[in-house]
Amino acid sequence: MSVPPDQPPTTRIPAAGRSIPPEPADQPPALQPAQPVYAATPAPDTAPPQPTAVPARAATRPAIAAGPYWAGVVATALVAALIGVAGTVIFESILDVDLVTQDPFGTDSTMGAYVVGGVATAVVAGALLYALVLSTPKPRAFFGWIMGLGTLVVALLPLTWTDDTETALCSGLVNLLIGIAVWSLLAGVLSRTARMVPAT
Repeated sequence: MSVPPDQPPTTRIPAAGRSIPPEPADQPPALQPAQPVYAATPAPDTAPPQPTAVPARAATRPAIAAGPYWAGVVATALVAALIGVAGTVIFESILDVDLVTQDPFGTDSTMGAYVVGGVATAVVAGALLYALVLSTPKPRAFFGWIMGLGTLVVALLPLTWTDDTETALCSGLVNLLIGIAVWSLLAGVLSRTARMVPAT
């Protein structure tokens, strides 16, 4: 048996007036560009922020521990009385300067007038401060102004009671020391006994 020789590839002969496009060669499929992959992001929260609730402040009122406060007033009165005693001893017994005082309580002595006057000043000032704390918005400010002006007045009053300048100045100095002592001591007593309590 004879093997026929290899035949050349057949070609198509176009008919008259027609052209046959060449057959496309085998090509791999075109690669599509890779599409980027985006991670899913949560939608923004467009809801308006909710206002936070502010806790209401409980109503309070000032109060004073009555027992310690009045004990402080009594101690202040004792200090004021001792200032009067010390002033009388220093000026009249040591420096030989007569003091001039008003004696509305009828003590018939300079020392007695200063002692009773100092005690009365402390008690009245303590009652005034107690009332200011319970009734006014700024009791310390009001008490400071009242005590400051009152102390100034009682320090200057002896100048109207006598024509002796030395006697008037020494008497006014004792009055000034009593007023300052009462003022400062009661302010300290208030700072240790006053507090804020819930309003009822």
